[in-house]
Amino acid sequence: MQKTKPRILEKMWNNASIITKILITFIIPIILILGINISVYVGVNRMIERIDEIYLSNVRLNELSESLGLLQSSVEEYLKNKTSKALTDYYRYDQEYRDIVAKISETTAKTPQGYMEQNIVNQSKKYLSVAGDTIQAKRGRNVEKYRKLYEEAEVLYGDLKTCIYSLNNEQFIRNTDNYYSLLSTFKYMEMISIIILVVIAFTNITVILILTRSLMAPLVRLSEAAGDVAEGNFDVVIDDTDAKDEISVMSKAFKQMTMRLQTYIQEIRASMRRESELKEHELMMENRMREVELINLQAQINPHFLFNTLNAGAQLAMMEGSDKTVEFIQTMADFFRYNIKKINMDATIGEEVALVDKYIYILNVRFTGEIHYEAKVDEDVTDVRIPSMILQPIVENAVNHGIRNISWEGHIALSITRDSEFVYISIKDNGAGMLKEDIEKILTGNASKIAKDHSDSNGVGMSNVIERLKIYTGRDDVLSINSDGPGKGTEFIVKLPLTKENGNV
Repeated sequence: MQKTKPRILEKMWNNASIITKILITFIIPIILILGINISVYVGVNRMIERIDEIYLSNVRLNELSESLGLLQSSVEEYLKNKTSKALTDYYRYDQEYRDIVAKISETTAKTPQGYMEQNIVNQSKKYLSVAGDTIQAKRGRNVEKYRKLYEEAEVLYGDLKTCIYSLNNEQFIRNTDNYYSLLSTFKYMEMISIIILVVIAFTNITVILILTRSLMAPLVRLSEAAGDVAEGNFDVVIDDTDAKDEISVMSKAFKQMTMRLQTYIQEIRASMRRESELKEHELMMENRMREVELINLQAQINPHFLFNTLNAGAQLAMMEGSDKTVEFIQTMADFFRYNIKKINMDATIGEEVALVDKYIYILNVRFTGEIHYEAKVDEDVTDVRIPSMILQPIVENAVNHGIRNISWEGHIALSITRDSEFVYISIKDNGAGMLKEDIEKILTGNASKIAKDHSDSNGVGMSNVIERLKIYTGRDDVLSINSDGPGKGTEFIVKLPLTKENGNV
C-alpha cells in the first residue's frame, strides 16, 4: 500500500500538464507560507489576549481604587455641604463601585490572590453599608450618628485602600513574570516560524530547480535532435516516456515525424532505384531493339535480292510451261515478299500461320515431302496481332534442331488456343529433343552459335524472336521450352497476353 501511493502520485504528476506542474510548485509553498503566517497571527493574538488578561486584574484593582476614592470624596462633600449635586454624585459613584465589586466577585478564584480579592469584596460591601448609613444619618440630621459612622467609614476606606494597593502590587509582580514568560514564548514562536519559512523557501527553490531541469532536459534533447534532423541525420534517438505533458506530446510527435520522414526518404530512395532500374531496362530494351532492327535490316538484303531473282525465274518457268516450278517459285516469292513487307511491322496470327504453311511447302518440295506438319488454330485468334516473323523462325528451329537428321519420321504440330487473358501458341516436334543447357542458352539469348551452324536459316534467330516478343508484350515470360531430353522431342510455347493494343480486349 505504501508503494502504491507514490506510484499513483508519480503517475498523476507525469500526466499533469506543464501549467498544472508550475501552479502546483508555486501554490503549495504559498499555501504553506500563508498557513504559517495565519498560525503565527493566531498565536500572537492569543498571547496578546493572555497579556491583556494578565493585566486585567491590575486594571480592575486600579478602577476599584479610583472609584473608591471618588465615592469617599462624594461622601465627604455631601457631609460638608449637603447639596443635591453632592448627593447625586454619591449615588452615581456608589453604583459604579458596586458594579466593579460585582465583577471582581464573579472572577474570584480559590487562590491566595483570590482570597485577598474576596476580602476586598467583603470589606467593600461593609464600607458601602457604612457609607450609606452615614449619608442617611446626615440627611436625618443625626449629627452624633453620622460622625461616628463617618469615622468608621474612614477606617474602612483606609483598610480597603491598603488591601487594594497591596493586592495590586502582588498581582503586578506576578503578571510581570507571566509577561516575560509569554514574551519568551513569543520569541521562540517567531524563531520557529522563521526556520519553517526558510525551510519552505529552500524546499521551494529545490523543487523549482528540479522541475526546471525536468522540463528543460527533454527540450534540450529535442533541440539537439532537431539540429541533427536539420543537418540531414534522421537516425535520432528520443527516449520514450509515460508522461503526458505538452513536452512529452511534442517529443512523441517529433519522433513520429522523424520516423515518417525516414520511411518517406526510404520510399523515395526505393522509388529512385526503381526508376533508375526502369530507365536502365528501357535503355537496354532500346539498345536491343536497335540491334533487332539492325538484324532485320541485314535480313532484308538477301530476301530482297532473292525476291527479284525468283520473279525472273517464275516468268522463265511460265514461258517454258512448267506449272509446278511456277507454283514453287511463286510460293518462294510470296514467302520473301512477306519477309520484306512485315519485317518492321506486326501481323495477325492468321498471316503468320499462312507464312508457316508456305515455309513447310517449300521445305517439302526441297526434301521430297519428308516433313509431316499439322496445324490446329482456334478461329477466335486469327485476328490477334503479334510481331511479324515469330512463328516461322520457331518452326524453322524445330526443323533444323528437331527433326533434321533423325532416323524416324518427323512430325511438327502447331496448336493455337486462348483463354480470357492469354493466347497460347504451341509448336511441338518429335525430334531429337534438347538438353537443359541448350534450353537455358536459348531462353537467355546465348544460342547464337546454334543459329550460325545452319546456313539455310532465314536470318531471324530464336534470340531475335524472344527479344521482339519481350519488347512487344512488355513481359519476360513470353516463351517457354519443354523437353524430356534427347530423342523425346521439344515443345515451344508462346504466351501472348490479350490487350487493347493487339485488338483482343
